[in-house]
This record gives sequence, structure tokens and C-alpha cells, in this order.
Amino acid sequence: MTDVSITRLSAAAADFDNALSRLLAWEDSVDHQVTESVRHILNEVKLRGDQAVLEYTARFDQLEALTMAELEISVTRMEQALEQIPEDQREALEAAAERIRDYHMHQRQESWQYTDSDGTVLGQKVTPLDRVGIYVPGGKAAYPSSVLMNAIPAKVAGVTEVIMVVPTPAGVVNDMVLAAAAIAGVDRVFTLGGAQAVGALAYGTETVPAVDKIVGPGNIYVATAKREVFGTVGIDMIAGPSEILVICDGNTDPDWIAMDLFSQAEHDEQAQSILISPDEDFLDAVEASIRELLPTLERADIVAKSLSDRGAMILVKDLDQAAEVSDKIAPEHLELSVDNPEELVDKIRHAGAIFMGRYTAEALGDYCAGPNHVLPTSGTARFSSPLGVYDFQKRSSLIGFSAAGADRMGRVASVLARGEGLTAHALSAEYRINSTEAE
Repeated sequence: MTDVSITRLSAAAADFDNALSRLLAWEDSVDHQVTESVRHILNEVKLRGDQAVLEYTARFDQLEALTMAELEISVTRMEQALEQIPEDQREALEAAAERIRDYHMHQRQESWQYTDSDGTVLGQKVTPLDRVGIYVPGGKAAYPSSVLMNAIPAKVAGVTEVIMVVPTPAGVVNDMVLAAAAIAGVDRVFTLGGAQAVGALAYGTETVPAVDKIVGPGNIYVATAKREVFGTVGIDMIAGPSEILVICDGNTDPDWIAMDLFSQAEHDEQAQSILISPDEDFLDAVEASIRELLPTLERADIVAKSLSDRGAMILVKDLDQAAEVSDKIAPEHLELSVDNPEELVDKIRHAGAIFMGRYTAEALGDYCAGPNHVLPTSGTARFSSPLGVYDFQKRSSLIGFSAAGADRMGRVASVLARGEGLTAHALSAEYRINSTEAE
């Protein structure tokens, strides 16, 4: 039987805040050796383009190719994958895509403007990005859901071209990932991975076009590369380990809660699963369920280490205090497994995604609920939001002064500019004061 030991905390304890801080501590340490390696790769790709990408792909993915054309997957091949996968997989992908698309359609922002009393026009022009790159992990793991969650919002936003990169070690291609790309409307796919793929997207090569923004998860090399190219291109976020926080009143089946905690713990050993409840007997019951159900999991060893190293059960006096503790944590995923989740959600300020009610398993959000599963981690929900259509749109301010408006506000600008000692600014505004048209 897989051994697991879960930390117990009480919000009533004098040292609770310190204990919670220690539990949440996750060092996103920058490995200097990794950073130097990534910088070298990025520089090589920037200087030598396709040739560097081909060399690194052969070295790291054991995928020999003479030209970049051999590493590009055609739209026809994507469509073939959609036809070849089992019918239940195709139907599931299409159903998930429809819900994701419908949800994100509600996020679209439109341009707007208004005219003030002196005829000056002010507003905002909303424009989609021209080209976006999405990174999809490959190799041992395949994530078609990641394709849908990253590509569909971009397309809903109106992005003209979506370029997907996905590593295919030893040339092994996952048809479900390609099928998802076909459904999501991905325009081009390259079988590239690692820092070299990020570099190709950021700087462009003879074959891979440079993009405006790179989104999608990856390993430490991918995350480091995204951090390094930020500024040349936009990025979505630097994500930490996956997290789930469950607040339960004690009236949900303990097995359900145990499996919900497992659902994030199975990602990797650094993932964090936390349960908060005012019912200590319920915490005991869930722990018993964990010990009973854990051996049935394929990834039991990973789950056991995740729960033992970073998991916790926290006793609180009531649900109000549970909400307070939750906001200190600012979790990526928050389940409100209570009778009246609508009342409790009003007390929550910081969470990436909130799952309301006993029947709302976080796992549904990972695949097909509709909202995006790319969420802020490591407490960044205090100031960050889920990936969405707005990440693929940019805003330009619109300013159009009438003669009367230029006369009136030019006087204001003149005073402020001269106060800052910027004479040319002041004169530029003053030239338009008392203009012939204004008179």
C-alpha cells in the first residue's frame, strides 16, 4: 500500500499564518545552468534560423530532418487525423470545442467611442493580434485539451494566423492532438519543442514566421525560454505547479472529495491539493478515503508524494473563515462543495476558477466546461486572470479634438507642460489655442 502523510492545520492555532506560508512556499528557482543553456539556444536560433532549429531538434528529440519542410504538418494531415481517431474521441473533442468557443464568444471586446460637448471624439479601437504561437507539450504526455484552450480563444478574438509547435520525440505524432488542431482552426503546425521552438516563434526563421505572442505550457526549458523572450513577444504567464483548494461543509461524499484532490495531485509531485472544512470528522473521513482509494490509481506514487509534501487539510471555525483562508492562498482551482455556493462565492476575492456546488468537479473545467483551463498559479490569482479572448486583442486609444476642444484643453496642457519644463509640449498645444477655426 502506497504510504501517504497529509499535513493537518488549524486556523485557530497561534502559528497558523506561518505554517500556511511554509506550506504554500514554492521556489520558482531559476536554475542558472538551465538559463545559460536556454540563452545559448535562443541566440543560435536568432542567428542561424532553420539550421539551428534542425540541429537542436535532432539532438533533443532524436528527430532527423534535412529541411524544415519535413517538420511541418499539413492541414490535410490534421484533417486526416480527425477522420482517423476513434469516433468517441472525435465527438468528445467537438463537444468540448463547441462549449469552449461559446463561452469565449462572450468575452469578445468591441471598439467604442463617444463625442463630448465640444465635439471632441474619444474612444478605444480593439484589434486582434496578427499572429500567435501556441506551445503544446508532447512526448510521453499528449494534451489535446491544451490545443483547444489556447487556439480557440485566439480564433474567437480574430487572430489571423495561429502557429502551433509540438515536440514529437523520435517522430511519434499524436493524432488526437492533430485532430484538436484541426477542430480549433490552427493554421500551421511544426513538430518542434523546447527552447528552440520558443526561439523560432519569437524571432522567426526562414520557415517559421515570427509571432506576436506565445502561449501554452511546457517544461522548465520552455518556461525559461518564454521568460527570456518576453518583451520581444508577449507571453501568457509563467505557470507554477497545478493547485486545487476544496472548501467543503462536510456534507459531500468523502470519496468525491478525495478523488478531486487526487485530480491535481496526479499532475506531478509539486502539485498542491488542499481541503478546508469546519467539520473535523469530515476531514478524518476524507483522509480515510484517500488511503482507501490511492492504491487504485495508476499514478499512485506521484499522488502520494504530492499529498505528503505539499497537501494539507485545514480545520476552520466556519465557512466565512474558510473563505478568508482561501483568499490568503489565492488558488488556481477553487471548489465550493457546499449547500449554497452562490452565497460563499460572494466572499471570495482571489481564485483562478471557482467551481460551485457538489456536482462541479474541477476535472470538468480541465476539459469541457467552457471557461479556459489556463489559470494563474502560485498566488498570482491576486492580480492575474485566466487566459481569454482579451489576451489576443489589443487596445488603441482614439483621440480626435475639435477646434473648440483643442482651444479649451490646449490651455490645460500648456499649464501642465510648462510646469514640467517641457516648452515644446506647451507650444505645440498653444499653437492651436485661438486658432482661426476655433474662433
